Amino acid sequence: MNKEINYNEYNLIVEIMEKLPLSILVLFLALAVTITGCSIFGKKKEIKPFVSDVVHPEWSKNSVLYEVNVRQYTPEGTFNAFDKHIPRLKSLGVDVLWFMPTFPIGDKNKKGELGSYYSVKDYLNVNPAFGTLEDFKTMLDEAHEAGMKVIIDWVPNHTSWDNKLTVEHPDWYVRDAKGNFTPPIGFDWTDVIQLDWSKMGLQNYMIDALKFWVNMGVDGFRIDHPNNTPKEFWERARTELTAIRPVMLIGEIEQPVDYLEKGFDMNYAWELYHLMVGIAQGKESVGKLVKYYNKEWKIYPNNVYRLQFLTNHDQNTWEGTIDSLMGEAQKPLAALIFTAQGVPLLYSGQEDCLNKRLKFFVRDTIKWDTCNMTGFYRNLISLKHKNKALWNGDAGGPMVRISTKQDSSIYAFYREKDENRVVVLLNLTKKSIALKSLPGNLNGEYTDYFGEIKTVLPLTDSLKFEPWGFKVLVK
Repeated sequence: MNKEINYNEYNLIVEIMEKLPLSILVLFLALAVTITGCSIFGKKKEIKPFVSDVVHPEWSKNSVLYEVNVRQYTPEGTFNAFDKHIPRLKSLGVDVLWFMPTFPIGDKNKKGELGSYYSVKDYLNVNPAFGTLEDFKTMLDEAHEAGMKVIIDWVPNHTSWDNKLTVEHPDWYVRDAKGNFTPPIGFDWTDVIQLDWSKMGLQNYMIDALKFWVNMGVDGFRIDHPNNTPKEFWERARTELTAIRPVMLIGEIEQPVDYLEKGFDMNYAWELYHLMVGIAQGKESVGKLVKYYNKEWKIYPNNVYRLQFLTNHDQNTWEGTIDSLMGEAQKPLAALIFTAQGVPLLYSGQEDCLNKRLKFFVRDTIKWDTCNMTGFYRNLISLKHKNKALWNGDAGGPMVRISTKQDSSIYAFYREKDENRVVVLLNLTKKSIALKSLPGNLNGEYTDYFGEIKTVLPLTDSLKFEPWGFKVLVK
């Protein structure tokens, strides 16, 4: 049974919460999770291996995603101003532009000066602060002409308080005991109200709205917080949307994995992200990474995509910059997400050493320049594109762990496809390491991709790694 929200339970909890003093609200929430079996907040359970029947768009086989924050991208904060960056991003190697929500933002109960992108007032229009629908279409066409695909953020869980659906279809929303709309439970999302996904009329409306954008030329959707939506809806959406054109559907979710069986192309590798932060800060070990991938390979079939990142809009704004969270570990961890199985994501400014946490509800423009990471990311993207071993899903090779005599410090693996092989050696510690040997099945002549020198296996001398050093050997 799918773990979408049980709206009878939801409404009951809303009614009870209204009557509780704040002092015992936290206790109630804990009891509610226990009593309902976590059905509202998502029950964490053992994940079992599964099969995915999703057929990914052909263009996604070696794609690299880039998240665009239109509001903060330029001083103007518009589609037209962003257009000027398309050639630069093309030269960086980006294939897919994911735009954070571009919809009009609700005014009622909005947060801050400009409100949250995720408070949607109209699913069929664009934020007038960003430009017009015609401006969006022009930008879309220019991205396509540059050989890029465009996906947009979709917000199905909730709307703004003043979305026209509150008047036209008030029955599509969760209500409290007094018949009032209610924000989602468990979050500080007071600027939005919870949709009731048990309503078939709502589901039909959402299908039509998704089709509106695909017919315009949009190539897919990143689905925000889909936890409370039925997986069957996304299976239906994939069928109806791909009848128009192949689309990519990315779910901002890690569990349950059944959304990946027939609906989503990709989900989020949240566990990997938090593990990388822990390793960078000395709180987690390389051994934990070994266990993570052992579990990953047992559960996820090779054809499934996993979204991997060092940052995104949430992490940057609410947790910190890459430098503050990962420090000198950024480069080896970037090398990991670009060479491991999965689809890498860059966030606005990441390629330009973004060194500040972008504010969410006001203007906070990125200052553009170049830095030592720009060429580094360009090289990683180029390797991802050109070497079939690193392609996504079944188009690429599976990861195979390499056991070394430095397994507590070095995480090593290789991937192989056709005549292509890539060996990745990552020193994920702040101490220098010397590696004296590698397994005989890897013997051959390689190019050290970043050192641009020949490396022959078996080794005749030790491979030396500085703290947080790494090597990517290409054959």
